[in-house]
Amino acid sequence: MSGHSKWSTIKREKGAKDAKRGAIFTRIGNQIAIAARSGIDPTMNSALAMAIETAKQANMPAANIQRAIDRVADKNAAVLEEATYEGMGPGGVGIIIETATDNKNRTFPEVRSALTKNGGRVADSGSVMFQFSRKGVIRVAATGEDALLAILDAGAEDAVEEDGAITVYTDQKELAKVRQAIKDAGLTVEEASLQYVPNANVVIDDVETAQKVMKIMDALEDLDDVVDVHTNADITADI
Repeated sequence: MSGHSKWSTIKREKGAKDAKRGAIFTRIGNQIAIAARSGIDPTMNSALAMAIETAKQANMPAANIQRAIDRVADKNAAVLEEATYEGMGPGGVGIIIETATDNKNRTFPEVRSALTKNGGRVADSGSVMFQFSRKGVIRVAATGEDALLAILDAGAEDAVEEDGAITVYTDQKELAKVRQAIKDAGLTVEEASLQYVPNANVVIDDVETAQKVMKIMDALEDLDDVVDVHTNADITADI
């Protein structure tokens, strides 16, 4: 399974820093609010349960979590819409940008600007998406063959040990089920979410190109309305 690159590691480190300064709370809050549309009971709504778990891992206060859930019933709250954009970056890399916004007329220009100002461009709908598959991705705090076997027994499609943990891939419809089976096996789940996983990576081994790609990714990640950013760039350059 493709998907891991230096960006994956940097993204996790960035997420940890964002969590420390509270910048990630708005993003997670939007995820919770959107997931809660399908039901406000996390025991019956696996997407909401995972969003809440992500919030707790980021040390998001319980009051913030409840406030995000309550937005579903608040008729005065701005209605959030999910919008996904496609882009191309230096070196021919594909980029998928997931957003949650109450104003697409604000969000799209911001996404376009982040791309064009850093050497990328907005791509036509479908021209990048076909290079990715929608998958459940779970990060498990474990290593070793026994853990890998337990994860595969839990129903995972694939599992790869990397960066001192195991990255697990599932069918998107099986994410919640596999996540729970992994937890039932006594393993610690650090993250679980739906992601766009590249079918094949574009290797970026040139330092200058790698720096340009990272600049675009950082600019997109820093936008308030952006929920997640995915790329098929496999950054191997030492940056």
